[in-house]
Amino acid sequence: MKQFIIIIAAIALAVTAPARAQALVDPNKVAPEYREAAEKRRAEQMRQRECALKADLDKVLPRDRTVYLNHCLDTLAVKQ
Repeated sequence: MKQFIIIIAAIALAVTAPARAQALVDPNKVAPEYREAAEKRRAEQMRQRECALKADLDKVLPRDRTVYLNHCLDTLAVKQ
């Protein structure tokens, strides 16, 4: 019985789809009244991705990643 449950659990894990990252917002694919908000969201997503890439390149530990990303985003906000 125990082996049967383990086999079922393994099959369930193998069949599930991997989680996807949130796709970039495309302002051209939203209704005109929401385009400005979509453009702002896309700009924010690009800043977040840029900081995440910097964190990867600097090999920031997972425990320090949030602090690093917040500092990076704050630095980018000051520059603009």
